[in-house]
Amino acid sequence: MASITKFPLRAWLLFTTLPALVIGGALWLLADAVPGCSVTEHQRLPAPDGKFDLVTFSRACGEDTPANTQAALLPPGDAIPDDVASFLSVGAATDFAARWIAADALEMTLPADAHLYRHDDAVAGVTVTYR
Repeated sequence: MASITKFPLRAWLLFTTLPALVIGGALWLLADAVPGCSVTEHQRLPAPDGKFDLVTFSRACGEDTPANTQAALLPPGDAIPDDVASFLSVGAATDFAARWIAADALEMTLPADAHLYRHDDAVAGVTVTYR
């Protein structure tokens, strides 16, 4: 009958903990090297029924980020999260001259010469009209 030897606890800890610490430390250092994005809020317009805030903002992810202006609907008073999904995004620094027409309808003015990255006709049950 063959004898079974146990794997020593110290060896098991060494082979599991040490690689985890090395990988975790490398990821921590790598995360510091990657520039984060910053979001700057420009305007906030509450909906007539108070269900949403229309927020216009720009996002900068490093020195070479081109000018941009974006719009999103957020719960009232919420800060803009770093990963906010916009329904309108243009390649220019602009004022959309946005206004609520009704609780479920928005009107946005687009710059004539700006590159449109995204412009949805509806978001969260709100119809968006562009001029």
